[in-house]
Amino acid sequence: MTSSGQIRVALTGGIGSGKSTVARVFARQGAVIVDADRIAREIVAPGQPALAEIVDRFGSGVIGEDGSLDRPALAAIVFSDKPALAALNAITHPRIAARSAELIDAAPPDSVVVYDMPLLVEQRLADGWDAIVVVEAPLHLRVERLMRDRGMTESDARARIASQADDEQRRAVADHLIRNDGTVTDLERRAAAVWARLRGTANLGPAREPRP
Repeated sequence: MTSSGQIRVALTGGIGSGKSTVARVFARQGAVIVDADRIAREIVAPGQPALAEIVDRFGSGVIGEDGSLDRPALAAIVFSDKPALAALNAITHPRIAARSAELIDAAPPDSVVVYDMPLLVEQRLADGWDAIVVVEAPLHLRVERLMRDRGMTESDARARIASQADDEQRRAVADHLIRNDGTVTDLERRAAAVWARLRGTANLGPAREPRP
C-alpha cells in the first residue's frame, strides 16, 4: 500500500485464460484499471513515434490500407523470429512502461489500482505490488477460445500460448490464483471473491521485495 492508501495489484494470465473477464469484474467493483494491452495499441496509433520506428524496422508491409498497424502481419513476422520480437519489444516496452507508470501514479488515493498486464512474468515485473492475481485455464479451453473468439488456427493458438510464460512460472508469483475451468458465471464469482480479499487491506502483505 502506498502512503496515500492506494493498493496496487497486478493482474496477469496467458492469452485465452479469461484475464479480461476478471478485469471487468474488478472494474465493476470500483477498481481503477490500467490496461497494458490498450496502452500498447495507443502507442502505435497513426502518427505516434513508435509506429514510425516499427515501419523503419519491419517495412511498410506492416501498415494497413488505412495507415494503421496491421497487427496480424507484424505478428506473423515476430512470433517466429526471436531477434525480430526483441527488436519490437525494444521499441514498445519502454513506452508501455512509462505510460503505465503515469496512469498508476495518477489514480486517486485510497483506490485499488489493477495493472492488467499479460506479460508480467515474461518482462520480470512481478516486484513492488501489494498483490498479484493470476488467472489460468486448461490448455484445451484456451485453444478453443482463441480459435472461436479470435479466429486463430489451432496451430497459431498453440504457438501464441507457447511463446508466453507457462502456468508454473505464473503460479510462482501469484498471491491469488483464479482457475477458469467452468462457466463465465463461475469465473465472475471467483473473481468477486478475490476482489473481496483485495479490498480487505489487512489481508494484503507488504509489497514484494525485488528478487535477486
